[in-house]
Amino acid sequence: MHAPLLNDTFLRACLRQPTDYTPVWLMRQAGRYLPEYRATRAKAGSFMGLATNRDYATEVTLQPLERYDLDAAILFSDILTVPDAMGLGLSFQIGEGPKFAKVVRDEAAVNELAVPDMEKLRYVFDAVTSIRKALNGRVPLIGFSGSPWTLACYMVEGGGSDDYRQVKSLMYARPDLMHRILSINADAVAAYLNAQIEAGAQAVMLFDSWGGVLADGMFQRFSLDYSRRVLAQVKTEHEGVRIPRILFTKGGALWLDEIADAGADAVGLDWTANLGRARAQVGSRVALQGNLDPNVLFAPPDAVREQVRAVLDSFGNPRRADGTWDGHVFNLGHGISQFTPPEIVSVLVDEVHAHSRRIRA
Repeated sequence: MHAPLLNDTFLRACLRQPTDYTPVWLMRQAGRYLPEYRATRAKAGSFMGLATNRDYATEVTLQPLERYDLDAAILFSDILTVPDAMGLGLSFQIGEGPKFAKVVRDEAAVNELAVPDMEKLRYVFDAVTSIRKALNGRVPLIGFSGSPWTLACYMVEGGGSDDYRQVKSLMYARPDLMHRILSINADAVAAYLNAQIEAGAQAVMLFDSWGGVLADGMFQRFSLDYSRRVLAQVKTEHEGVRIPRILFTKGGALWLDEIADAGADAVGLDWTANLGRARAQVGSRVALQGNLDPNVLFAPPDAVREQVRAVLDSFGNPRRADGTWDGHVFNLGHGISQFTPPEIVSVLVDEVHAHSRRIRA
């Protein structure tokens, strides 16, 4: 049995229910900008040592909540755990980001892929259960995965990429192979998110970090269709409680209407989107999450407050004239930079809470 939830503002906003203020959490809120995170990572010896150890993962997930009045925790893990469980051999080199020992670029490699046994990801589910217990009802816990397309980018490229040459070459030359990779990824991601929900995640988020690199038409066929396939399989409730599902496509504002119809409860936006226009466009279909430029956090406190207010004012009062509610979750338009001064995050969080209350008043 889990402790009763003391602050459900984030969940209510995702489901377009009344809230006293706009909830806030930050993508990558547990990360390298925090000295306490760097200390724990040093103790763990490596990123994977941190992510695969239940106690360390619990510790770093809770670190930002000790500093800031955030409205949600997000599981400390990586988006590439699923392809790692498929046997591709994930490692992290200092200053280089993730790398796979095996790449998927031909028919033979694609034929070896399968939805992994979820027991290989037991360390993730154990961390979810441990974090949920440690939170003790303080705020909800968000689970997550990379989207099928984003995972495929790393699997084909073998790591990060500037030009996506390998994955796009495969997509255009052998769309049949690309669709097979994406089908397996989609079913694996759905099983993975459902297992996180069963372990204690109270909301889940699908990170389509590289969806925005695709051409119009290709995005729908190779990214959005497979995000839709995931969302169609992911639980909408667990033990009688609704589980909000968030879909975030970096660079996806061009396709907002189609993304809003993909089956998520909330849609994340990066900083290139106009939040007010996005709200008018999606109507009452989904809540919205976002969308402050992460680089605002290098500005002085007064400038940060001004930009936070601009985002909140753009969305406006979530309560409509007819008494119904739209949902807004305040977040950055992408992950927080490792160079962000930790003290400035307090300025952001406090201003979100204060100004969003003023808007409602």
